[in-house]
Amino acid sequence: MTASKDVTVIGAGIVGVCCALYLQREGFAVRLVDRIGPGAGASSGNAGNLGIASCVPAALPGVLRKVPRMLFDATSPLKLRWRHLPRALPWFLRFIAAAQPARVEAIADARNQLLSRLHEGLDPLVADAGAEALIKHSGLLMTFESEAAFAGAAYAIDLRRRHGVALDILDGNEARQIEPALTPAIARAIHVPRLAHTTDPLRLTQALARSVERNGGSIVRATVRGFETGPDGPRRILTDDGALDVGRIVLAAGVWSRPLAAQLGTRVPLEAERGYHTMFADAHVDLRVALMSADRYIAVTPMADGVRATGMAEFAAPDAPPDMENARCVRRHAQALVPGLTADRVSEWMGPRPSHPDSKPVIGRSPRFANVFFAFGHDHIGLALSGITGKLIGELVSGRPTSIDLAPFRPDRF
Repeated sequence: MTASKDVTVIGAGIVGVCCALYLQREGFAVRLVDRIGPGAGASSGNAGNLGIASCVPAALPGVLRKVPRMLFDATSPLKLRWRHLPRALPWFLRFIAAAQPARVEAIADARNQLLSRLHEGLDPLVADAGAEALIKHSGLLMTFESEAAFAGAAYAIDLRRRHGVALDILDGNEARQIEPALTPAIARAIHVPRLAHTTDPLRLTQALARSVERNGGSIVRATVRGFETGPDGPRRILTDDGALDVGRIVLAAGVWSRPLAAQLGTRVPLEAERGYHTMFADAHVDLRVALMSADRYIAVTPMADGVRATGMAEFAAPDAPPDMENARCVRRHAQALVPGLTADRVSEWMGPRPSHPDSKPVIGRSPRFANVFFAFGHDHIGLALSGITGKLIGELVSGRPTSIDLAPFRPDRF
């Protein structure tokens, strides 16, 4: 690899792999470095949804009334390990500040700028990888078990509609016509007919990673510990398996990007919003569409090997031992939403989502070093934003104008 045209991407999750593919399209020689291999981290366990309707940020007006109550409710999907509170408190304060109405509107605009280009970014990579069979266009049902819950979602529904999301409002009977497996308790639903999902997030990421290798890229299994920096920026990456010479660096290591970015002179409020899933292998029910319960804060998605139920937002150190009672809580909620959801084999999983308090990723050049670029912090929608993030990084590293204004995603906005 020559210093003038080489790029090392730290992180081989779905975002890092898409960055690598678009950099190759720009003519760069690319190396991926990851501690556990392509897609094996948080990218493997998500709900699989390509969420074109996900412009709504996590923090909405009124969140200040909800968060304290949720933290002390044993049945709540929001968990905080109290020893982690000193580190997480600044994040929560920023999160609450992001719920101001004007900021919510601006954040939704920014997220939609990326989401509206979801298929523009991802579809060409999926086609080149021959992985189209891993994408299903079955739509999404967001369910509500009371009229009060549906009424409480009015602002979020309006926000989606104002950002061009096509959706239909259904009553419970209409929702069950689309998905007969739903509980009779469903009173209302939102149908997003154009939403797609992947039937296996891990296989999708691995298929894209094989494209990187077919295009001449390399994948190095190593843990990045730090950097050797000269006057013009990092010259070597220091790993647990030795040092690697580098020209340009793209940091796309998910939640693990926070300490590495700090070593590169940029501090970001990135938290491990840890999610859990239960996988019902060869489930005894065939779901027609992906589901999302507004009451239960879970997603239930038909996958290639069964049905996956995902949920929870646990704030703890990224490498803290998982509490699989959270996965079992997700399982109980999923079985209440879909009463026939059983399986002979059930597995549980936990992974740390990389989340910023303003529900936006960092995409941009390092404020300190011209040869370093950041692409991390995609919270719940990393899969949906992976392709367009990769395209933007390719444009940015090449020195060309980017497809959208990256100011809302700049690393130093905090």
